[in-house]
Amino acid sequence: MSVHEQFAEDLALYALGCLEGDEKLSLEKHLQECASCRRELEELRGSAALLALTASGPRPPARSRTRLVDAIAKEPATMPSRVRTPWWGVLGWVTAAALVIAVTLVWTQNTRLKSNAQQLALLSNQQQSELESARRVVDTLTAQDAMRVSVLPVDMKIPPPEGKAIYSRERNGLIFMASHLQPLPAQKAYELWLIPVQGAPIPAGVFKPDAHGSATVVNPPLPPGVEAKAFAITIEPEQGSKTPTMPIVMVGAGG
Repeated sequence: MSVHEQFAEDLALYALGCLEGDEKLSLEKHLQECASCRRELEELRGSAALLALTASGPRPPARSRTRLVDAIAKEPATMPSRVRTPWWGVLGWVTAAALVIAVTLVWTQNTRLKSNAQQLALLSNQQQSELESARRVVDTLTAQDAMRVSVLPVDMKIPPPEGKAIYSRERNGLIFMASHLQPLPAQKAYELWLIPVQGAPIPAGVFKPDAHGSATVVNPPLPPGVEAKAFAITIEPEQGSKTPTMPIVMVGAGG
């Protein structure tokens, strides 16, 4: 038996990662000195890789395949020290891990896209609401039936407080702008009232002037189709009142 034949089986086991102990050390020492066996080992390792893919890949050389199969068959099943997990078994775990990572990335991306879509929908709804509010302002200002009323104080002051109400019965819209309003006591606010042709005054918005005495009320909730006779302003608690508290500080009637 030649030296190469002596190490043939060990080379096959070494290629499979199943050789240990003195046999492994002896073979590794031989490999350092024998180029022929080193080439044989590389061929066997390549064959081992091809064996893992024989269902779909190229077939390994017959001699190397035979040695590998014989080495696997001769490997003692009762020796724990020789038990090794073939690399193609590990490849299955790697593939599964890669699949889990890929699924996680897709799920994360879908979650991010869903969140972005929800944010875009929310922004779109907000813009639609703002657009509708702006449209109502324009509709009220340009309505053919718009009644423009100057609301002036009962007791004139210099400069006098002034207010202007623009009301459209058809559009159910009301825009009120005031200037030079007097500062209010603590926990008090101005309240605008729509005085209908028939019936009791209708609350039309609570407001406080800014540092310059200016204030606005835009499209307060009003019952539809009310015909207005006049507008008035009183001083009320901050939360507003259901009926005007006398005295009326500003009033104006439609022309």
